Amino acid sequence: MRPTGSPKVLEQRRVRAISLLGEGWTPVEVARNLGVDRRSVRRWRASHDQSGDEGLQAKPASGRPPKLTTKDGTRLERDLLKGGKAFGFSTDLWTCPRIAQLIRRRYRVRYHVDHVCRLLRSMDWSPQKPARRARERDEEAIRGWVKKTWRRVKKTPHD
Repeated sequence: MRPTGSPKVLEQRRVRAISLLGEGWTPVEVARNLGVDRRSVRRWRASHDQSGDEGLQAKPASGRPPKLTTKDGTRLERDLLKGGKAFGFSTDLWTCPRIAQLIRRRYRVRYHVDHVCRLLRSMDWSPQKPARRARERDEEAIRGWVKKTWRRVKKTPHD
């Protein structure tokens, strides 16, 4: 299991361990002081003896490569900005299942619906909910009612 902390913090801890060993501390004392296993301290010393300071440097955790290329991600963002109707959906509202379907059709890549949300977050998109309003809503009539009728029917007296 990978220890917690940024790669830079972990590297600083390894450098500190080598420094303490250089001052004459035993691996057990260094491990106790840094809150790590003594075997880790011995491994760090062996790496340092073999490769010098480079043996202590942080190495990036590669992880699984993304299914969509950077170019495809840019194209997906443009597609999403066109709206759902442009891709045959009944409304312009994008849902995770709709986006997963779009990705499968256009880019021939399968994403689980739950992962689509993570993908959107990595693109700096956030979930949005449309305002629920009746289609028949008449904004002008509402403003008139608030100005005239509301003042008369509200419980607290007006000016």
